Amino acid sequence: YKGQACLGYTHFQPAQLTTVGKRATLWLQDLLEDLEELEFVQTRMKLLGCKGTTGTQESFMKLFKDEEKVKQVDKKIADKMGFDKVFAVSGQTYTRKLDSIVLNCLAGIAESASKFANDMRLLQHEKELEEPFEKGQIGSSAMAYKRNPMRSERINSLSRHVITLANDTKMTVAAQWLERTLDDSANKRICVPEAFLAIDAVLILYANITANIVVYENVIKTNMMQELPFMGTEEILMNAVLKGGDRQELHEKIRIYSMEA
Repeated sequence: YKGQACLGYTHFQPAQLTTVGKRATLWLQDLLEDLEELEFVQTRMKLLGCKGTTGTQESFMKLFKDEEKVKQVDKKIADKMGFDKVFAVSGQTYTRKLDSIVLNCLAGIAESASKFANDMRLLQHEKELEEPFEKGQIGSSAMAYKRNPMRSERINSLSRHVITLANDTKMTVAAQWLERTLDDSANKRICVPEAFLAIDAVLILYANITANIVVYENVIKTNMMQELPFMGTEEILMNAVLKGGDRQELHEKIRIYSMEA
């Protein structure tokens, strides 16, 4: 359906024509931005390593009496954990900015998914596109004819939660005292895993919808034809200006006729 002409909207009012495929490229572009950000964050991931109670590594220097050996301990621990680098300096913990960076990346995915889900809900209201409706699925317990965009609504709901969780990590970074306080711990154990689990669910839903979007070509054409005379006024305006007309005067005339129509 990529070449299927359809109404484009600004302010959710018919604006100019676009295509079903062109609109989908906007969704895809957002996901590509998220993928680039994800890959960038992965390259920046560092492990704490073995730094000691306040991050000085003093006790390890006493044990090994060799700075190079202390560095090797850091590297061996990182290798074991699947990291290729460690933080050069730390307090008792690695900087909690890492958590903030990671959840900010997940929140970016949530933003894109939520935008897609909002668009799907609007277009399903217009009866142009529809998310897949399973055989036997009940749209409403009271209204048997209804087909609600339940998956898209679930994406919106979970995405909102992930975006909110990202703020938890930002507050934790900002609230840390000196080398370390423990007010990060309980919060992190909730917000970090929940964000990953929620994004997993969001992407499963996103994949399910996009694999089975229903396109109603006749409704798209009907909606388009209803607005097409108004779409043509821009061409009239441009051609009239090319013939020497005053744009402001012409615009006002077309505006009045359009409102009357």
